[in-house]
Amino acid sequence: MKTFMRTLKNIVIGKPLSADNPKIKEHIALIAVIAWIGLGADGLSSSAYGPEEAYLALGQHTSIAVFLALATAFTVFLISFAYNQVIELFPSGGGGYKVATKLLGPGAGVVSGSALIVDYVLTIAVSVASGVDAVFSMLPTGALAFKIEVEVLIIVILMVLNLRGMKESIRILIPLFLGFLLTHLAIIVIGIFWHSSGLTLVMPDAISEAHNMSSSIGLFAAVAIFLKAYSLGGGTYTGLEAVSNNVNMLAEPRIRTGKMTMFYMAVSLSFTAGGIILLYLLWHAQPVFGQTLNAVVFDKILAETGFNHAWLPVILFFEAALLFVGANTGFLGCPAVMANMSVDKWLPRQFNELSGRLVTQNGVLISGIASIVILLWARGKVSTLVVLYSINVFLTFSLSLLGLCVHWIRQKKQNLPWFRKFVVALIGFIVCASILVVTTVEKFADGGWLTVVITLCTIGVCFMIRDHYRNVGAHLKEADKLFASQFNDNVDGNKLIPVTDSEQKTAVFFVTKHYGAGLHTLLWVQRIFPDVFKNFVFVTSGEIDAEAFHNEDVFKKSYRKDLNKILEGYRNFCTNHDMPSAGYFSYGVNGVDELIKLAEQIQVDYPNCVFFGSKLVFVDENWWGRALHNNTVNVMQRELHLRGMQMVILPMKI
Repeated sequence: MKTFMRTLKNIVIGKPLSADNPKIKEHIALIAVIAWIGLGADGLSSSAYGPEEAYLALGQHTSIAVFLALATAFTVFLISFAYNQVIELFPSGGGGYKVATKLLGPGAGVVSGSALIVDYVLTIAVSVASGVDAVFSMLPTGALAFKIEVEVLIIVILMVLNLRGMKESIRILIPLFLGFLLTHLAIIVIGIFWHSSGLTLVMPDAISEAHNMSSSIGLFAAVAIFLKAYSLGGGTYTGLEAVSNNVNMLAEPRIRTGKMTMFYMAVSLSFTAGGIILLYLLWHAQPVFGQTLNAVVFDKILAETGFNHAWLPVILFFEAALLFVGANTGFLGCPAVMANMSVDKWLPRQFNELSGRLVTQNGVLISGIASIVILLWARGKVSTLVVLYSINVFLTFSLSLLGLCVHWIRQKKQNLPWFRKFVVALIGFIVCASILVVTTVEKFADGGWLTVVITLCTIGVCFMIRDHYRNVGAHLKEADKLFASQFNDNVDGNKLIPVTDSEQKTAVFFVTKHYGAGLHTLLWVQRIFPDVFKNFVFVTSGEIDAEAFHNEDVFKKSYRKDLNKILEGYRNFCTNHDMPSAGYFSYGVNGVDELIKLAEQIQVDYPNCVFFGSKLVFVDENWWGRALHNNTVNVMQRELHLRGMQMVILPMKI
């Protein structure tokens, strides 16, 4: 049965990859064009609904839509240029979370990270729901009964693709991305060219309309209408932060690749979103019940220019397909943010673990399950989901750009170049903060309050998790201090007492960097079994998680050195007490698997051995504490017993 499940997993998800194989890194790293497709699809897909929201908010004053198109293109480039600074300052990735944490403090960081997690989950739900709506609008109304099931199925498929590996999921979606790009580029160019004679009147009409608005309703009211439309079209800019969140996944040189990816995103999104708004204006688009404004204007263009009407379903299909590609961005971005927050103890460490396919599978699973729950709660209604989706991304934008402003002011005090980048960050902050305020006020009563509640709950859970880890860490450090005098950082390996008779009774200890816990177990063994064990073997493993895998210094240099240092510390203690000792270490993406391999080798080298491990026992144990710890020692005991090897677990009270 176990073999069958392993075979099935290899077929569905793929065979495990070797993390220490440098060619694997090259294989999964994203070049700029691939990253543009995988990470930029979310932003580009927002052109399916962002421009429409902005245009309709103008009401009867659509003549000034040309200003809206220019403002949209300008904002896209502004945010992109500002986030280039993030790529430069944080080449290891992390985006909005790391920017806020490093430049504004941990409190701002957890707010930004929590907002990003909620935003990415909603990205998946909104994009899938929007895409399915577009597809079902071309089907008989009877098919609507199966819409929710199809949405859930698509999310599950995307989960499987991402569990197979990031690059594989993107490759499958490339044709859909290119199909959208080519069809929309063609329809925008044709639509503008066909009404090219009207282009000369666009700007004069806009200026005249702006003047009339100022005269009739007042300058303040006119500006308010424009700013409201501009802000409600804020969904157009979502997804621009995805590159900075995932710089660590890009091909070397990462900073250059990241900037090129941002440039591709800015050009494609500004042209598409601005071009669609211009089409609305030139073709006098009016809402039609049951159709998107894009569908209305595309239909008019095809009818008037004489193109086959069959092109409309093709264009709308690729528009829907790109929304599915945009949903995939959530599966790339959310696990990355969760992994970074896990490193800082805001989330369980399990979210930083890599699977055999070198993806943070726990983050992928949580992202998919959470999006399915939200989708079912909203019953697949895009209007409900968009309200939830429209706030958090600008909260992250605002915190990131505020952090950059603070950073460049600090640079000024150190007499370093700062002014030009500060201006870009400041303008970006003002724009994003304004959109955040207007959107929150406008959407709060319509359901935006729920986004605020969900985000606050996420932040609260993060603080509870960090508080738990801090308490456990404090207890372990206290235990470490008790034995601090027994350890020397500069251990002479030649002076350590080796094992000379491997046939004698041997105690094997699974240990970590916390010497207090390891020696607690060793001393208890000595008390319970006095003079029984003559040899003492220490075993540890290093787990290659998301942070380490993408950090060359850690990946290439630190593991072997750090793990050997841990073992030498324990062996030095044994030497000081005239006890022969040995040490074994290994590292990989699954620490348990590495420990089992070492245990099997030790069983051969020391046939008369017993394994020991330490388990933290909490005074007030509950499901919460159990969920935050991976209980490796319990898994090890079970696996070793199944292999006929004896293991004893000794408790350590916390």
